[in-house]
Amino acid sequence: MTSQPGLWNVANVLTAVRIALVPVFVACLLAGGTTWRLMALAAFAVASLTDFLDGRLARQRGLVTDFGKIADPVADKALTGAALICLSALGELPWWVTGLILFREIGVTVLRFWVIRRGVIAASRGGKLKTLLQIIAICLYILPPALSPPGVVRGLVMAAAVIVTLVTGVDYVLQAMRLRRSDPAAGG
Repeated sequence: MTSQPGLWNVANVLTAVRIALVPVFVACLLAGGTTWRLMALAAFAVASLTDFLDGRLARQRGLVTDFGKIADPVADKALTGAALICLSALGELPWWVTGLILFREIGVTVLRFWVIRRGVIAASRGGKLKTLLQIIAICLYILPPALSPPGVVRGLVMAAAVIVTLVTGVDYVLQAMRLRRSDPAAGG
């Protein structure tokens, strides 16, 4: 009989660190100035790294927990959402970009909970590419103006992130619908 991993394992601690870094990131980003922007970038980068590490460690070491299944996507959405909202509030990113990405992110999270009893919608390669593009695009926008690439470069990377975000969102909707239809208890 295998025992369940404890709540406070390394993967869940990394998720908790990511959640704790969100307000630090926001405070640094909103403080303004080159030094604060660099500190915000560092906080965002470390938090993004924990996103990569926590899932990998949980799967490799058998540390998957119910807490992690819920807290990990919440931490991801909190970090990305905070970054996008702050950048839009600062007038550096159009609100429609933030709205589209957040609509998709929240929608996919709701879909995952909607089908959780029938199966898991695992992160696809497209979903992983979406996350990478979002992280890169957000980092480019966080950079202080003196260190940032031209606006057209940032815009193109963000456009790619938005396109992949929307395409993978449609894919997740289709996966959720297949899972619901394949379950006789779903009533159809």
